[in-house]
Amino acid sequence: MPSNARVLIHYGPYEACGIVEHRIARLEGMQKVLHEAGHTTKLECIKDRNQVEIWVNGELVFKCDITELEYGGDGELDPLCTACAQAVKKAF
Repeated sequence: MPSNARVLIHYGPYEACGIVEHRIARLEGMQKVLHEAGHTTKLECIKDRNQVEIWVNGELVFKCDITELEYGGDGELDPLCTACAQAVKKAF
């Protein structure tokens, strides 16, 4: 996979403090890891609750529960962010 892939991050709403809505704080680490690898990212809301899907060139390459990502982290110590970056790298 070229280091300059366009990565779509589809994310659904999740519950925090009794309110279910779309939030990006848990995606910051994932975005940072992908940007450091040279990829561009675009966030898109989906209706699937608690879901994060990573798409590269129309192909779903990674999926996880958004509540399992670190809140506001830099992604370096988050194993899901590392797995996401590897999945994008292996997309082709």
